[in-house]
Amino acid sequence: MKTKSLSIISMLVLYIFVFGNVGIAQNESKIEKVSIKTSAVCKQCKARLEENLPFEKGVTAVSLDLETKIVSIEFKKGKNSKEKLKKAISDLGYDADDLPANQKAYDRLPSCCKKDVAPH
Repeated sequence: MKTKSLSIISMLVLYIFVFGNVGIAQNESKIEKVSIKTSAVCKQCKARLEENLPFEKGVTAVSLDLETKIVSIEFKKGKNSKEKLKKAISDLGYDADDLPANQKAYDRLPSCCKKDVAPH
């Protein structure tokens, strides 16, 4: 009886291990990552991008490297696209790769966030 219980438990653990990892791998493959060059220059820019972009559909993570001015965005496949995310960055007042900043949004940025001003 003891060996039968042990055998069932072993099979259950093996089943969870094998099929549990498959589920994790499938979830990871549903996430897409993009990098977009921005015109962000300061910590306020970083905060603005990192706080606003997660509200875009499917976005799960946002991180701006101020040194390189590259924002890394993770999002659920099929829920968003690089082009839509570039537009969202532009609508916040920043250049996004080859897409220039929305002029009205850029004009509303604090002076420290303007690309023609030296960063603080």
